[in-house]
Amino acid sequence: MKDLLSSIGSPEDLKKLDMSALKKVAQEIREMLIDRVSQNGGHLAPNLGVVELTIALHRVFDLPADKLVWDVGHQAYVHKLLTGRQEEFVKLRQYQGLSGFPKISESPYDAFGTGHASTSISAALGLALARDQKKEKHRVAAIIGDGSLTGGMAYEALNHAGHVKSDLMVILNDNEMSIDHNVGALSNTFSKFRLDPNYAKMKQDIETLLRRFPTIGGTMADHLENLKERIKYLLVPGAFFEELGFRYFGPLDGHDLPQLIEILKKARELPGPILVHVLTKKGLGYTPAEKSAHTFHGVGPFCIDTGEVCKNSDIPSYTSVFSETLLELAKEDPSIVAITAAMPDGTGLRKFSKTYPTRYFDVGIAEGHAVTMAAGLAQGGMKPIIPIYSTFLQRAYDSIIHDVCLQNLPVIFAIDRAGLVGEDGPTHHGTFDLSYLQCIPNLTVLAPSSKSELKAMLRWATAQAMPIAIRYPRAEVASIPEELQNSPIELGKSSVLKTGKDVNILAIGSMVEVALEVSRILAEAGVSCGVADARFLKPLDGELIKKLTEEAPHLVTIEENSLTSGFGCAVLEEINCQGLTVQSFERFGIPDEFIEQGSRRKLLEIVGLEASSIADKILSGLGKK
Repeated sequence: MKDLLSSIGSPEDLKKLDMSALKKVAQEIREMLIDRVSQNGGHLAPNLGVVELTIALHRVFDLPADKLVWDVGHQAYVHKLLTGRQEEFVKLRQYQGLSGFPKISESPYDAFGTGHASTSISAALGLALARDQKKEKHRVAAIIGDGSLTGGMAYEALNHAGHVKSDLMVILNDNEMSIDHNVGALSNTFSKFRLDPNYAKMKQDIETLLRRFPTIGGTMADHLENLKERIKYLLVPGAFFEELGFRYFGPLDGHDLPQLIEILKKARELPGPILVHVLTKKGLGYTPAEKSAHTFHGVGPFCIDTGEVCKNSDIPSYTSVFSETLLELAKEDPSIVAITAAMPDGTGLRKFSKTYPTRYFDVGIAEGHAVTMAAGLAQGGMKPIIPIYSTFLQRAYDSIIHDVCLQNLPVIFAIDRAGLVGEDGPTHHGTFDLSYLQCIPNLTVLAPSSKSELKAMLRWATAQAMPIAIRYPRAEVASIPEELQNSPIELGKSSVLKTGKDVNILAIGSMVEVALEVSRILAEAGVSCGVADARFLKPLDGELIKKLTEEAPHLVTIEENSLTSGFGCAVLEEINCQGLTVQSFERFGIPDEFIEQGSRRKLLEIVGLEASSIADKILSGLGKK
């Protein structure tokens, strides 16, 4: 049989194929996923697990008139392959290539842009209500995983959807439960039975008949209804969803393509909120991913034959340094506990969870809960540390302000993936944390520039009795000479690495290494350039800033954060508050825009945070080349 996947230009082409051809398309999709992700990296296991489900959805729904909303969106590669993007798939997650997530500007088939968890039902309900307002007839479906269903926002949306009764389908992609043949067979039969329009009519006819009997008929009908409800709670897995106002069907075998198409086709025609529970296996079709789904959830380039991930360097990452340092501190201090919002591997907590299982808490995708629970732990006498991605901490902003900082509780936020994270793109770049954290009273904010600084900052933070945030990038630790970083961590104190007479650079975090390279380039051009490691965003070292403005006529700040309300703005405000004068002041950082995906090195170049680019601009300002 010839290659079929290449002949699929849109979902309409799927509707022309018989079942054997659809199964071959599924096989070819898996082969393409494994091949491409092995080269570019990406989310392999989630996509391998939803191949049949995605084919069934595209076969049943009339896209793009109907709307599919993918929760998180990391499992939408199959969707992209079936909606005319096969040729672009070679540049998946690359600069100016195909996004690794749904993106409304990329295709009319992407009904809503996603990247964070637990948002799909809310967005889909909004699309459904907009349809109702405009008196249109298309269908809307949200596809959400069992992991995303741990987020409170998903339940808020389920509750509201069940209340308004708009036509909406929710597909629960459950990839943690194994598919039990007996339970599956029973529930499949039950679902088919309930989907039969004759079933609803029969129920109504029996109740009407009973109520016609004088005196006892109504009582018998009520007792029958009560008995049905009790039996339902024993036999029907979806009783919880039914209490929220949804009609529940499942659980279904998410890899049984004929059954999926049959059930989804019938469910699509039913009015009101519908929930279809589908059981899938992450990584299906590639043995290494099946055996280690968490490793291949989001993976870098790997060898297909062995499943071994390519290792580019032996230099440790900031995440690994955090992980090892936390273990050292926890061994010394039994009051230290660690909390994650469903990211034990990405944030470096896996070793901690095994070494100190009673001091480790995984709250699921519930960042707000994680932060407020940490506040409770701190008030109870513990020392909670929350390693969390910068972009995910945004979801807990009110909890940071109201529950931690307002009460001045000693919670430590270890903010991973700060700055540009690379191929995951704008939904995952941590480019706003310096901006959104510096305005919060009582919060101390630091950024290490090297391995030794991260270790020292963590140790210092555990000895303090106040809220502290330490932000670091998704990168290998910087190679800054140890002799330049031998001063201890002191509250609000920076570290001078080099002195200069013409220009002074005040850099923070990951940009300190860049600043040192800028200084070297400027020295070759005959410009004396000093470099200071700010260490603290808040409180700023006002004394050092005053000194820098007095020592050199030109002051430069560099940050891997949005220039809007960022580190440079804070320094400029400090200069103004002190009434200082400086001949010129220039800020380098991330512009006021969302940055697309690409390698971190490429993106730093694009936004002008590469050393040679910064040096050129400084020299230009000085009238030199």
